[in-house]
Amino acid sequence: MLGVCYYPEHWPKERWKEDARRMREAGLSHVRIGEFAWALLEPEPGRLEWGWLDEAIATLAAEGLKVVLGTPTATPPKWLVDRYPEILPVDREGRRRRFGGRRHYCFSSPVYREEARRIVTLLAERYGGLEAVAGFQTDNEYGCHDTVRCYCPRCQEAFRGWLEARYGTIEALNEAWGTAFWSQRYRSFAEVELPHLTVAEPNPSHLLDYYRFASDQVRAFNRLQVEILRAHAPGKFVTHNFMGFFTDLDAFALAQDLDFASWDSYPLGFTDLMPLPPEEKLRYARTGHPDVAAFHHDLYRGVGRGRFWVMEQQPGPVNWAPHNPSPAPGMVRLWTWEALAHGAEVVSYFRWRQAPFAQEQMHAGLHRPDSAPDQGFFEAKRVAEELAALALPPVAQAPVALVFDYEAAWIYEVQPQGAEWSYLGLVYLFYSALRRLGLDVDVVPPGASLRGYAFAVVPSLPIVREEALEAFREAEGPVLFGPRSGSKTETFQIPKELPPGPLQALLPLKVVRVESLPPGLLEVAEGALGRFPLGLWREWVEAPLKPLLTFQDGKGALYREGRYLYLAAWPSPELAGRLLSALAAEAGLKVLSLPEGLRLRRRGTWVFAFNYGPEAVEAPASEGARFLLGSRRVGPYDLAVWEEA
Repeated sequence: MLGVCYYPEHWPKERWKEDARRMREAGLSHVRIGEFAWALLEPEPGRLEWGWLDEAIATLAAEGLKVVLGTPTATPPKWLVDRYPEILPVDREGRRRRFGGRRHYCFSSPVYREEARRIVTLLAERYGGLEAVAGFQTDNEYGCHDTVRCYCPRCQEAFRGWLEARYGTIEALNEAWGTAFWSQRYRSFAEVELPHLTVAEPNPSHLLDYYRFASDQVRAFNRLQVEILRAHAPGKFVTHNFMGFFTDLDAFALAQDLDFASWDSYPLGFTDLMPLPPEEKLRYARTGHPDVAAFHHDLYRGVGRGRFWVMEQQPGPVNWAPHNPSPAPGMVRLWTWEALAHGAEVVSYFRWRQAPFAQEQMHAGLHRPDSAPDQGFFEAKRVAEELAALALPPVAQAPVALVFDYEAAWIYEVQPQGAEWSYLGLVYLFYSALRRLGLDVDVVPPGASLRGYAFAVVPSLPIVREEALEAFREAEGPVLFGPRSGSKTETFQIPKELPPGPLQALLPLKVVRVESLPPGLLEVAEGALGRFPLGLWREWVEAPLKPLLTFQDGKGALYREGRYLYLAAWPSPELAGRLLSALAAEAGLKVLSLPEGLRLRRRGTWVFAFNYGPEAVEAPASEGARFLLGSRRVGPYDLAVWEEA
């Protein structure tokens, strides 16, 4: 199904009916509204004006459209900020943020939590029983604009309580944090401050606990809203729209309270922000990198426990990246079908009409500001027509699992140990290598069952808890661990037995030294897989095992014991591809050597091919394949769908 984000409060009421009719005629079924409308719903304290929203919902419902109603807590109104200025967040430089944008509140503020409770309750009571309202989106893009981590007095107070609940005694905290170092010992929890504005870097254990606390505060704020919606809108779904390449909060944890996950897909903006080689960034400037949307589809399908929506799909140029090119003709259609191929239940475009005013006036919509349809509209309409003629099969478990851990991202943010080290970069390297081989991937959290997967990839898991170790033990196929796995304890210390810590139960090896390498400084590793210049990160390993890859100084780069492999270096794309191809072949999976820019995804018995490149390519379909969309020759920025005989 397809949907759209709509802002009736931005347009004259006389236009609403025509907009709703055209939405229906375009094949759209769902419309998200209301997520930034608090000041219009409550222009003054206690004076509620529901009439316009009643009318907007009724107008959409009259055309058979289902409404996704956003709770308006991402944008507290000016009168609320003036009445309670303490709800404004404080940044890491100690500056109180001001009214005038969005997301201007602190998750820990008791005052704001009560105000959020009040407005969400009123909203749910009024609209929770309406047939036209299919469900609710809580807030909007938690954490956008660097707002997960606040440094206000309320956060400090709440953090102290969080620490006391976690450690019990200040002596236990001192031991866990190693506060004997630099004379940092605390006599009570009341002495612990937030980890910012220090002369030298803060204690890493302190920082990690603060990041955990901040993520927990977002989840608590979201749960407050979810509980209200469950009580007053029974039978309606509750979701939240997460963002791309965003790790400040643990989406796996937060989504436990949701019916499914949603995310906002902007492939061109994300690609422009990625640290890609210049030639690769230019090649995909108008298409997005072939794996950027797919990775997030697979991630948020995992976050949503098998269910996800794309709540905002890029329809044209955006306004927030360093450069904002227009998508190549056909890409809006391709992105939409790719989301559906990965299991999206709804793809919703942002937005119906480009705003002629305010902060996002340069952000394209399905229509121009003068209401004329833009390129994205015609492509969305085409997808709706194609989709109406097809019955998509269910999504099956992928053959490969990739373990993704938000806590790992926090640990490497706190202690990268090398300027170029990036957890997301390492994850994306492995994910992209799998996709280039034509393999489908499920992204799962640590501790998720790995049964039924041909093999699993763990790009890096610094903290290995018992539930994760048990999942690795029960895995039926090979498990590949990347560098720095098992390198930290839960309190951010080096394991007494040295890394990989608990993984030594699976792999008899010990990492005794690590180094980060500046760009251009390469160490060559070679073995049966080939010869590979490796950079960025290297580890020295002591083990009674014969390495599968060896550096020129004789030290091992890749080890194996039974089903388990440990890679003691940052892999090059060539090494990642060769190693993953070997594991796939061992597991009985067919691998492909796909043309540059071509990617596949299977949904049931259907195979989808997406061509991100400027040249036509041949679809890797069998002779007896039955094509449902497109043909064996997949044109530039086009797709094909077939069913194998």
